[in-house]
Amino acid sequence: MGKIVPAPPVTPILGVIFRDPAVVDDCMLWIERLLGDVDLVSPDFPFDLTDHYEPEMGPNLLRRFYSFETVTDPEMLADWKVQTNRLEEEAAVRFGDYRPLNLDPGYINGAKLVLASVKGLAHRVYIGSGIHAEVTMSYRAGEWLKRDYTFPDFAAGRYDEFFSKVRTRHLELSGTRAAV
Repeated sequence: MGKIVPAPPVTPILGVIFRDPAVVDDCMLWIERLLGDVDLVSPDFPFDLTDHYEPEMGPNLLRRFYSFETVTDPEMLADWKVQTNRLEEEAAVRFGDYRPLNLDPGYINGAKLVLASVKGLAHRVYIGSGIHAEVTMSYRAGEWLKRDYTFPDFAAGRYDEFFSKVRTRHLELSGTRAAV
């Protein structure tokens, strides 16, 4: 019989889609209270491989990623998504009647990048509190592997370098061995 053991720690990440960097800056103090101190920040990438968010958020969107210094229990993912959804709602009230940002919490460990969602599609697993999780990409033999459901901007490889830095930092902070 297999023995139940605690899950290894993970490094929280947050993807942010936005138009106005000032809105993101305004939200980061709250986000750091939720996820810990920021460790790494990606460059701003154009969010231009889909127009999915344009009706709510407008054109010329950008995406930025953050990783956090605290390694923690992956069980926290559902709470992170619930809390970041509340923050999105509060930001919409503070900054006008449009959706000023989209917050996508997740985590990285040595083997994978996992994202949370409120949408329960076939490839996502329910993790509680109305939240689902998906392994968006896995890491093997020195590269990020995409799936047929991986979001187009992730599948394009434009974030791989940043995620590799986060993965390396995770292995340092957590003291865990690299997955194959």
